[in-house]
Amino acid sequence: MRNKKKSIIIILAVVVILVIWAVSVYNGLVTMDENVSGQWANVETQYQRRADLIPNLVNTVKGYATHEKETLEGVVAARSQATQIKVDAADLTPEKLAQYQKAQGAVTSALGKLLAITENYPDLKANQNFLELQAQLEGTENRINVARKNFNDAAQAYNTNIRRFPKNIFAGMFGFDKKAYFEAEEGSEKAPKVEF
Repeated sequence: MRNKKKSIIIILAVVVILVIWAVSVYNGLVTMDENVSGQWANVETQYQRRADLIPNLVNTVKGYATHEKETLEGVVAARSQATQIKVDAADLTPEKLAQYQKAQGAVTSALGKLLAITENYPDLKANQNFLELQAQLEGTENRINVARKNFNDAAQAYNTNIRRFPKNIFAGMFGFDKKAYFEAEEGSEKAPKVEF
């Protein structure tokens, strides 16, 4: 009888330890998943900041470069399309992230063209509002790069964690799926051509 009680106590202790360990693993995965979501929100915030700056930049340039209507409309259209694409942090599939990234890449390209045409307008380049907006836009582009890197770092840590044994068993049981990464855009290895 005494050995039976001892065996039951040992089995219960092992079960309690396993339950505590399982709860700890689950909570750790939830924390990492939330970190990826938080980093994604930071990426979206920086892209939104850029989208908010664009109308001011376009309006400033409009006053100087009235015959550059096609370029200005291209920037506005790219911004409009990019702000319509929403990606939920809980459903970051590679396809959705690629679609989002493509739309944001179109904004980057359109802004590049806009900034390139400003070289033809010395008065615009000296305009304090334009210089300030340009500096804010450059700062935002840097923030976007940092936010994307932080997101990729968080996604990598999360993905590594859910693929390691034995956490992969819990990840599979509780629906923790692999997160997509931001990747370099196609053709980004080539420097853009600016022609006047």
